[in-house]
Amino acid sequence: MISLNGLGVAMVTPFNKNGAVDYPALQRNTEHLINSDVDFLVVLGTTAETPTLSFEEQRSVLDFIVELNNKRLPVVVGLSSNNTKSLCERISEFDFKGVDAILSASPHYNKPSQRGIIEHFTKVADVSPKPILLYNVPSRTGSNMKASTTLELAKHKNIFAIKEASGDLGQVDKILKSKPEGFQVFSGDDALTLAMISSGADGVISVIGNALPKRFGSMVNQALFGQIIESREMHHKLCPIIDKIFEEGNPTGIKAVMDIIGLCEDSVRLPLVPATKQLRDKLYSCLADLDVEIA
Repeated sequence: MISLNGLGVAMVTPFNKNGAVDYPALQRNTEHLINSDVDFLVVLGTTAETPTLSFEEQRSVLDFIVELNNKRLPVVVGLSSNNTKSLCERISEFDFKGVDAILSASPHYNKPSQRGIIEHFTKVADVSPKPILLYNVPSRTGSNMKASTTLELAKHKNIFAIKEASGDLGQVDKILKSKPEGFQVFSGDDALTLAMISSGADGVISVIGNALPKRFGSMVNQALFGQIIESREMHHKLCPIIDKIFEEGNPTGIKAVMDIIGLCEDSVRLPLVPATKQLRDKLYSCLADLDVEIA
């Protein structure tokens, strides 16, 4: 079974001003992460604007990153659906060359019961040739995976971890206290990463890591090695910009930061819209406070 640790980055999908995938920027971003303190890449998650990418674009983006990565870092691909049957069929037909694991979110919109969530993920894990990393994000799916649900699913031989973005540290502690040996827990919230690692989590799947992987990565690694005072110092420095990048939605904020520092355009696809001038001004200020070089 796969084991991941540290800083994973939920990669953005860069677009040019015409709305097409910007592959030169994608290459720049990928190399930026691989050459920084990043431990694994997460492709085609929510931050990638996957709902607005066609299946052909999703395949092309994944293949591009896999080829560029050339097995330097583990790659996790996002594959989720609120239709269990269609997700299982897609996984059965999917080309997983260069992919190490699947990140799969709890079904959105349907608002299944806890039993429904368990049965959904059991079927997905049964059919998948790659290990499953569960994703609990109630703010997007409309339903929460309770700790008891996660712990039940953690018994499955093909489910190795969860990305927990419920924002409920009490729920996280229940999982950490009772999880099977080897089952991993990752923060799905940049702002709660230090708190979760301090309680025993294995790392984070991050948004701010797209732009500031070395700074955020140092905070994560210090926390994992028990250097809490040093980690706390960097956490407090990063809190303002982490807070601001979500003010107008994700990935609107992080793409604005990446535009400001010269990694990619701030273009997003509708129904998302680019950051306002007011937000960009706040982000400029946060970056100046962090002594980040502006493009």
